[in-house]
Amino acid sequence: MALKDYIVQEVALDCEEGLLTRREALRRLGLMGVTGAAAAALLAACGDDDAAAPATDAPASTATPGTEPSTTTTASTAPSTATASSAPEPASSAAQPPAAPPTGEEIRFSGPNGELIGVVAEAETPRGAVLVIHENRGLTPHIRSIPPRLAADGYTALAIDLLSEEGGTASLPSEGDATAALGNAPSDRMIADLRAGLDELARRAEGAKLATIGFCFGGGMTWQLLAAGEPRLAAAVPFYGPFPSGASLAGSPNAAVLGIYAGLDDRVNGTKDAAEAALTDAGLTHELRVFDGVDHAFFNDTGPRYDADAAAEAYQAMLDWFGQHLAT
Repeated sequence: MALKDYIVQEVALDCEEGLLTRREALRRLGLMGVTGAAAAALLAACGDDDAAAPATDAPASTATPGTEPSTTTTASTAPSTATASSAPEPASSAAQPPAAPPTGEEIRFSGPNGELIGVVAEAETPRGAVLVIHENRGLTPHIRSIPPRLAADGYTALAIDLLSEEGGTASLPSEGDATAALGNAPSDRMIADLRAGLDELARRAEGAKLATIGFCFGGGMTWQLLAAGEPRLAAAVPFYGPFPSGASLAGSPNAAVLGIYAGLDDRVNGTKDAAEAALTDAGLTHELRVFDGVDHAFFNDTGPRYDADAAAEAYQAMLDWFGQHLAT
């Protein structure tokens, strides 16, 4: 499945489910070059704007660095300070305050077509280094929260903004404009940017094995990066990402792949058998895991399909996978 087609379908599905008004869906499709007649056919199942939920797009500039909404519901293995508060210790001049959790830092780094934007969080002694690929809304607060979370669990992590060439997600006027811009961005440009992200991670976590994770559109880009050939990757975890039609993964011979799928996500699950066949043909270590009873984007704790239990279980499965395949 081509990623632009995937984004177009996702806009139509969000409209059908009442997450977008018909008017906003038509606007987004128009920005991606879909003709009025084709857009109307795609949106045939949508309700009228008067009956639909109001558009909820906020300016993309609300993606404030350092927002970390998901840390209270994770399956993180980082030590918790909650148990310490239940048994107060005597004051001591030798007592040290608890270490502050890692925070994300917005950075600029060199890319193939100029400066790239990202959010990085560095583990003190990294067990590996992870490139995080965002959903089709760009570098949102939710995605910005993931590198600090991974760093707290021992992995230096960088979330890259694939809209850097457009000035960055925060420079665009709305979420819908970010989605359309990603739909229009050339895949080869984004693959080159992802490789530059791996370069930056390798520089910051010298000697650490490299991995990538991605969500929705980012899950699709994870498969695209593997298909483009990236022998530096020791692990990859695409979350409910569409597999590219006819792709071979032979160019990424060292990647152990954990595919995360949502049981109710028929659209992406329709590409699962092709992913399984390509992984087997390439001889890659892999597991494709389906989380029953949840829908697409269940990991995103800012979205309407979020499922806390499944998200925590999937996060822990990812950490376990990294523990097996990123150990040096």
